[in-house]
Amino acid sequence: MTKWINRPWLAAIRGCLALCICFLSIETQASPQAAEPQEIVAATYYNTFSRAHPVLKRVRPGDTVRTRTLDASGRDENGVQRGQPGNPLTGPFYVDGAEPGDALVVRFTSVRMNRNWGYTAYRLGLFSLTPESIEGLYPGRYKEGLLIPGRANLVPWDIDLERQMVRLREPVSGIVTLEFPAKPMVGCVGVAPAGDFAPTSGPAGSYGGNLDYNEIGEGTVVMLPVYHPGALLFVGDGHALQGDGEPTGTGIETSMALEFTVDVRKKAGLAGPRAATGEHIISIGSQPEFVSALNRALQMATSDMVNWLTTEYKLEPWAAHLLIGYQGRYDVVTAAGSMALKIPKKYLPQRR
Repeated sequence: MTKWINRPWLAAIRGCLALCICFLSIETQASPQAAEPQEIVAATYYNTFSRAHPVLKRVRPGDTVRTRTLDASGRDENGVQRGQPGNPLTGPFYVDGAEPGDALVVRFTSVRMNRNWGYTAYRLGLFSLTPESIEGLYPGRYKEGLLIPGRANLVPWDIDLERQMVRLREPVSGIVTLEFPAKPMVGCVGVAPAGDFAPTSGPAGSYGGNLDYNEIGEGTVVMLPVYHPGALLFVGDGHALQGDGEPTGTGIETSMALEFTVDVRKKAGLAGPRAATGEHIISIGSQPEFVSALNRALQMATSDMVNWLTTEYKLEPWAAHLLIGYQGRYDVVTAAGSMALKIPKKYLPQRR
């Protein structure tokens, strides 16, 4: 067969073989070792998601950060007051290469309780109840100054770090044992919002913020729109456990030891927060509490999921609508604010 191969073709074939060998060599080279996690402990904590705060640490895509957060009252793992209530934030972290229009990707590789106690509100928030059920409600005051000076509406919980259990310390029910497996989560994760807007660490919005979503724990990936160079990421407000919707207005508030890895997706154009767990992709209709009805948050989450499925998974619009219609699951993220829509990953196609 060689008689059919002239010299230019032979040279071309030799070039292709050399190129293939080169690619093979690159593929078989040992990948570089991942950088060691950076241990970063803040000396100052902030109560606003503001681009004006000094950068705590500059990191690169792929870097892993180990840090700590205070509880919602500003106390650390030793119970020492380090920041001001409520929800003091660790950060901001400046992520190299993140630009407006990109998405910041935060993978929580470790979310661990680092204290053996926490606290919650004593009763459900009035926003969780119908007006007629509030008449005759038991008083919201328990013991003055038991956990925080000037506060009487809080009760203590013991956290068993070895068993990963939480148990109400007092009052003690004569009927039911209020002891449950812990499910640590991060209440606040967000970036500096657009312009000079500097919301407090109380509400949520398109930038993330005080999401209080109990799916944001170890192994969860959170995606946030970037509005400023470096994204300016903040985290805080750890909960040992929280029911859907945070109906008491608190989780089991405690301090946390966190580890997370950051990355950047260029020109992602997100409208608001997204998340992914091992089983689901999640669109979050994130809005401040009490400003709009939950159906608005549901519409936001659903519209974003349609966009996600049609843009990144290449579903036909009608297929995206029907997948949501028959496999979607809605979570109440906060009882008077945000909703989330979850789609099981097992029904999604491979992204092209």
